[in-house]
Amino acid sequence: MTDNATHRAASVHRVTGETDVTVWLDLDGQGKCSAKTGIPFLDHMLHQISSHGLIDIEVEAQGDWEIDDHHTNEDVGITLGQALAKALGDRKGIVRFGHFIAPLDEALVQVALDFSGRPHLSYGLSLPTERVGTYDTQLVREFFVAVVNHSQMTLHIRQLDGINSHHIIEATFKAFARSMRMALEIDPRRASTIPSSKGVL
Repeated sequence: MTDNATHRAASVHRVTGETDVTVWLDLDGQGKCSAKTGIPFLDHMLHQISSHGLIDIEVEAQGDWEIDDHHTNEDVGITLGQALAKALGDRKGIVRFGHFIAPLDEALVQVALDFSGRPHLSYGLSLPTERVGTYDTQLVREFFVAVVNHSQMTLHIRQLDGINSHHIIEATFKAFARSMRMALEIDPRRASTIPSSKGVL
């Protein structure tokens, strides 16, 4: 887990009385992922972010799973958001905005985001079941709240169709990944400037 000066990479280690989480990521990666959170469904979703966002990600977490998955899920989101913010730095040269509509069988989810420096989540999923396997579907929103607040991103998620919770959630993570991929690309026309009329994000 060593930052590469030629890439936009960062590592964050966060320890609380409930969890111990390390996240390393490379925004200019190839979609390689190692996720060991102790929450299998969350690991699966982190692989979606990595694969479809072309972000190399390594996540290792220890948590109070004997209570439930809430603290670990949230703290992985917090640490991932902090690593995103650290890797982006002053956000110079990025496209900044991203959007994508992802289908997965009957599910269709739209994501639009802005690395604006202003955290905001508009969450529009309606999940028909309380769990996918052992994963509490309420934790999807908690994960995105944590990522948004700590990466300082504006994120809108809209469910356009879907009746299967697994399909809806996975389509969401895929659309989120592709939106980030678009937003994090370097714009060759403004590679040396910050993409804001204010001059700062």
